[in-house]
Order: sequence, then structure tokens, then C-alpha cells
Amino acid sequence: MVPTFKTSLLGAIIHCMVITGQSVAEQPNIVYVICDDLGYGDVRCLAPETSKIPTPHADRLASEGMIFTDAHSGSSVCSPTRYGIMTGRYSWRTRLQKGVVTGFAPSLIDADRMTVAGFLKEQGYATAVIGKWHLDFEYLDPKTGEAYKQKKHKIPPVGAKIPDGPIHRGFDYYHGFHHARNMKAVIEDDVVIEHDDEINMLPRLTRKAVEYIDSRSGKDAPFFLYLPLGSPHTPIVPTSEWQGKSGLGSYGDFVMQTDNVVGEVSKALSRNGMADDTLLIFTSDNGCSKAAGIPELAQQGHLVSAHMRGSKADIWDGGHRIPFIVRWPGKISSGSHCHQLICLTDLFATVADLVDKEIPHGTCEDSVSFLPALFGRSIESTRNGVIHHSVQGYFAYRTGKWKLSLAKGSGGWTSPKEGQVPEDAPVAQLYNLEADAGEQQNLYPTHASQAERLLRLLTEDVIRGRSTDGPESSNDVKKIVLWKNGDPNDSQFQSQE
Repeated sequence: MVPTFKTSLLGAIIHCMVITGQSVAEQPNIVYVICDDLGYGDVRCLAPETSKIPTPHADRLASEGMIFTDAHSGSSVCSPTRYGIMTGRYSWRTRLQKGVVTGFAPSLIDADRMTVAGFLKEQGYATAVIGKWHLDFEYLDPKTGEAYKQKKHKIPPVGAKIPDGPIHRGFDYYHGFHHARNMKAVIEDDVVIEHDDEINMLPRLTRKAVEYIDSRSGKDAPFFLYLPLGSPHTPIVPTSEWQGKSGLGSYGDFVMQTDNVVGEVSKALSRNGMADDTLLIFTSDNGCSKAAGIPELAQQGHLVSAHMRGSKADIWDGGHRIPFIVRWPGKISSGSHCHQLICLTDLFATVADLVDKEIPHGTCEDSVSFLPALFGRSIESTRNGVIHHSVQGYFAYRTGKWKLSLAKGSGGWTSPKEGQVPEDAPVAQLYNLEADAGEQQNLYPTHASQAERLLRLLTEDVIRGRSTDGPESSNDVKKIVLWKNGDPNDSQFQSQE
């Protein structure tokens, strides 16, 4: 049959749309692997000169997909980053103004707030989370319905019921644990099912992730697998087959075992014929923790934050610039790089763009789609910049090459901490990251107009309750203090009255 002009033209248009990344709505499987405390410099392909830990599976993922070199977590610690991933909103807009949550408390995600999982479920996706939640939920006595108190229970009892966990926030299935100190308590769906040694958790999550992927074979509906690992965070417990593998001690071994998860997930996708139909993302919730033994690793030539200053908890880039590697065969060019600025809050808007659906009302206040970047195009953003946040609640603002930090020191755990900085030091830090990626030359005293511009943008984004264009929004708390060391003008900022 000779094709008519009409069918030929249609075919040409479709071909053009596909190769430019402008295809009609896609519904690929989405696998989101987020490590816990994996530094940018811990991945060999991201810092080949200073990374001494073998990460063959992440490296292969990068060779088959795209590396983002300027990706940032929503915070330099765990819970707030995870809140941002799930909601597309910065966590400091909630009651969590600093630090992390510890469980035995109502969920940080309000029951009426849509999550990325809930959104994808509405689009016909099967949704599962296997791993660390760390966004608070309660444990109820199954007989009385009363909430267990943390003071009486270091570990939630077997049989405890969870009324506000992941399966109440958009997920069909949950298997994992709340956070590191309660890692022994294994949860399935809404029940604590057993207590197990921490060393068994990473093998457990690896096995369960593979089982879940296998279970989706032959199913028509696409799936979203959120795989938040508890490694290489403490407790640093590589299993016997990984001990001694790195030659850099337990942390290096645990990083290698964590990297192996990517390999097992990739093999499961390939074995089930799903690899080409799956968007696979590999990232971390913040920088490397000091528990890894950063000075000792550095003595062996391994720099956990690569060329950057600081590590987990800090406002410097080592605290929140994280590995971010994406593979989608046939869509993303192999071995490609993206140098555009993104944040982990951007997942929600990206998947909405992916399935060609409007962002739900009351969501994604701080989320921008990075989907165009996957196809080598510029991200279209209504956001002026990305807001960084440290463990102690110190703010920074990044736009273009400029970064303003409203802290005198690290704002976190690295020296100099805020109390270690001389009293006559500048009240803030301003860096040109294009010329000074290591944040060594503070330009705040000499570039007042630039600092004022970034402070104005930061203030506006906080006041408006959102950093993107969209419906009017507000923060959950009345007061958000920008200047933790005291405003130079001796005033406090209030987001709402």
C-alpha cells in the first residue's frame, strides 16, 4: 500500500516530535532510587580524580543516560528533603524549621496534601515505596488504638498499627522502616511485622525491590517505585560479602553495596523487558555524613564532596549538591550531561509534565519540571532561584552563578560552625560559584547590590508561600526567621501575620 500524503505527513510529524522530546504524553515506569547520605564525590564517574570507591553500576547508569552536575536536595539533612520530593514543596514551610523528625508523631505530610505518589495513582500508576520513610507517622496499640509514646518505646512493638503512613499518602504498598534509629522495626503497609538486625535491611530492600519489579511483569498499568535506601547512612553495616571490597574501610564497602542495588534493579528491569520503558533516577538526600570518617577517607585520596566545601548538614554546597543520574533508553542521550540548576523538589512537576497533566491545585509550590533537560533543552522555569536550608535552619539562595548564604559559617556540622566564627566576620556569605566552586572567597562585603538582589528574591519566595508562579499559597507557620544570627537591620522577618 502506497502511503497517502496525509499519513506520510502524520508520520513525519510524530517522528519529529519524538526525536525532539516533544512526544505526546508518556507513561513510562518510574523508579526513583534515593540513597541516604551519599556524597557527590562518592560516585566514581562524578569525580574520577578524587573518588576512590568503585561504583560500577552508577557509572554504567551514567554512561547510558544523563548526569546532572548542579542538582540539589531541598535540605542538607534527611526529613525535609524527603518531604520536598513527595510534595514539591520546601519543608521549612511546615512546622519542621530545622533538624529532622523522629517518628511517634503525626505525619509531616497533611492528609489533604497530594503527594507525587497519589498523583501518579490517579493517572493509573501502581505505586510502591520500599525503604526509609522518615516523615513521621504514629504507632497505635492494635488492641486499644492508643498511640505508643516514644519515651516508653525505643522501638515500636511488633503488631503496632500505623494510621498515617505511606499507604495513607498515595502508595499502594510499603515495605521498610521509619528512620535509622528505628531500623530494626520492619513495616509492611500499615503494620510493624517484625524486628530484624540492621545489617539485614539493605539486602532486604534490594530483594523486595527486585520482587516488586518482577511482580509487575505482564501488567498493563505502569508503576512508580520509590526506593529510599537507608544506606550508606549509619549504622554503617556492610554484609560479609562486601566487607573489605573497597579497601577504604566500612564506609567504602557500604557505598559499594549501595551501588549494587542499582545493578540489581537494572537487571530486574532488563530481565522483565522493562528497561526501555522505565525512567530510572539515582540520587541522594544530602551530602556525606561525618560518620563516614571524612578526614580518614581524605587521607586515602577520597573526597566525599569532590571539589565542594562542606558535607551533610551544611549550607555550603557539599551539604546539598548531590548525585543525580537519569536513564531512559531511547529518550535520553547516552553519556550526556546537564549543567542546569535543579532541586529534588522538582520531581512532582516533572512527572506531571511527563504524563501531560495539570499540576493539582495546592501542590508543587516549589517544583519545576526538568523534563525538557532530559531531551537537551532549557528548563522553562518561573522560579527565580533555588533555596537551600541547613540542619540548623540557615537559609541560602542560589540563582545563576550567585549564591547568598545567611550564615557566618557552615550553618551545620563542619567547622567553622556559627559559634566558631569571629564576631567581626561578615554576617553573610556571597559566592560566585562559576569562579569559586569551593566557596572560599566571600564577596559579601564588596558586592552589596548583588547580595541585596538575592536577599530580596529569597524574601519574596518565602513570603509568597511559593517560589513558582501559580495560585496564591501560604506557609503553615506564621514566623520564619531568615537571619538566624540576627538581622543586620535588627529586625525579624515574619512570613504571615
